[in-house]
Amino acid sequence: MSPYRVVTALTALLFALSPAWAKDPVKDPKSPTPAEKRAALAKDVPVAVANFKKADPGLERFFNDAAGYAVFPKIDKAGLIIGGGHGTGEVYEKGKLAGTATITLGSIGLQAGAQTFSQVVFFKDAAALDRFKHNKFEFSANASAVFAKAGASAGADYRNGVAVFTRADEGVMAEAALGSQKFKFTPEGAAAAKK
Repeated sequence: MSPYRVVTALTALLFALSPAWAKDPVKDPKSPTPAEKRAALAKDVPVAVANFKKADPGLERFFNDAAGYAVFPKIDKAGLIIGGGHGTGEVYEKGKLAGTATITLGSIGLQAGAQTFSQVVFFKDAAALDRFKHNKFEFSANASAVFAKAGASAGADYRNGVAVFTRADEGVMAEAALGSQKFKFTPEGAAAAKK
């Protein structure tokens, strides 16, 4: 079994055992419905974009010049030897909403703690964005991410067609672990069409 499959299976187990991720709207009426989650995401994404631009005004060039970008306003991550995380975001192509995406993180190694952070992935050209939209996009966790702070974007550039920026929101995570980030794209309107 490949290391990725092991990490994915362990991450799924971690999610299943976590009460925060296991809420069922039928059993727990306080749990948000899919429509409420989507509405909250639509409000959270512009706030996350504003926070990124405030932390580093130089990011404006990426927002303006990229073929597209994915914004994940809240990614929850936790680990103790085995770690995992999950978040939902919106994907934009040429400044217009193209759909939503999920991010799943899995890692194994020396790590302890919990953290919430936001992330934006910029796609330099249509080819990079198409790889993402066809769910053929994955990279190692924290492999080439730049922490958004004043001036950080000045020396940042695309690597393999993408540029990734993160911004810590709360919590602390100490780690020296191997992991990956896997994404799943859903085109705008696809969820409504399935109903």
